[in-house]
Amino acid sequence: MSCSSFKHTLEPTVTGTSVVGIKYTNGVMVAADCLGSYGSLARYQSISRIYKMNDQVVVAASGDYADFQYIKQTLEELQESNDSLQDKHKLTAKAVFSYLTRLMYNRRSNFNPLWNNFVVAGVDDNKISTLGAVDLLGLAFEDDTVGTGFGAYLALPLLREQYEKNPNMTEEEARKCLEDSLRILHYRDARSSNKIEIVKITPEGVTLSDPYTLETNWEIADLVSGYE
Repeated sequence: MSCSSFKHTLEPTVTGTSVVGIKYTNGVMVAADCLGSYGSLARYQSISRIYKMNDQVVVAASGDYADFQYIKQTLEELQESNDSLQDKHKLTAKAVFSYLTRLMYNRRSNFNPLWNNFVVAGVDDNKISTLGAVDLLGLAFEDDTVGTGFGAYLALPLLREQYEKNPNMTEEEARKCLEDSLRILHYRDARSSNKIEIVKITPEGVTLSDPYTLETNWEIADLVSGYE
């Protein structure tokens, strides 16, 4: 009698880096760059790591892109199953956040983790904003600002500082905070790009921008010792 064998992912192949998010007066905003890195090679320049699940919920991911595609398929099936009931009930960001938390914990408990960190954002019918992060171990938290990857170390402290100064920031101010954060990450993270996309979630729905390029100034490198 033969024994079946299982092939588990031991390390990511094509990966994306940081995702950052922030709440503002009218909703939630999430941003990520469009680079897919094959090891240290900047292989894919225009991939999207932001998934619009419905008119209230967005899921964004850093980490292995193939695992993110698997999660997108899983969430699409979850959405189709919910829609087939025709009971006018919508999947909220809190429900999706809870689902992903348990899914990631289950996968890690079976020693077959999905190599991703997720950001879940949304605004429900009562105009209550949700913004949370889930990692590959199933550890999760909700906050007014979130960051994954290098963004958790370099961008999140800056986002928290700006939010504490101005918790009622406008859409334009929130967008500027995210752009400044991704610009800093582009300077500091070798696996990042200055080609980004930003999504906003409001009670009116989800609006995902077309990818665009941040302005950068590499004269800052002159301040680094040993740079020529």
